[in-house]
Amino acid sequence: MKIKKNLNILISILLIFILDRISKEYILSHEQINNDESIVLNSFIKLDLVWNKGIAFGLLSFSNEIFYNIITTIIMLIIGLLIFLILKNNSFKKYSYMLVCGGAFGNVFDRIVHQSVPDFIDLHYNSFHWFIFNIADIFITIGVICLIINEIFLENNKNEKKF
Repeated sequence: MKIKKNLNILISILLIFILDRISKEYILSHEQINNDESIVLNSFIKLDLVWNKGIAFGLLSFSNEIFYNIITTIIMLIIGLLIFLILKNNSFKKYSYMLVCGGAFGNVFDRIVHQSVPDFIDLHYNSFHWFIFNIADIFITIGVICLIINEIFLENNKNEKKF
């Protein structure tokens, strides 16, 4: 049963990766065909390609190739740790790690292939723009939020019951 459950988790990670790849390939092909023209979905969301050499939300963006490679290596090590935690864990955390891992695979793939990550979802209200992000970032963020909720509410309740 444990093998089947872990196989389902690994398939889910692959599906997150595929969804991320499809969305990025779509926006990349759109940009090539339409010469950098944004796709306006509504007054709050548009799709506009930017290349991110940093990590989440463009943080730690440096043009130094050695630093970029170090960050990419660290991300790959974190993915390895996440896979270990997924295989070792049997709680709600397993699914949170799965979301983070699937998104991280998508972004690290781009870091290796394109030496940058394509971000394209632009949420805005009038002149205020949130960080531009991609589908992988959505899964990473949801996974991290789930881990935080787990720590605050679920783990905290377990600790309170012990006393």
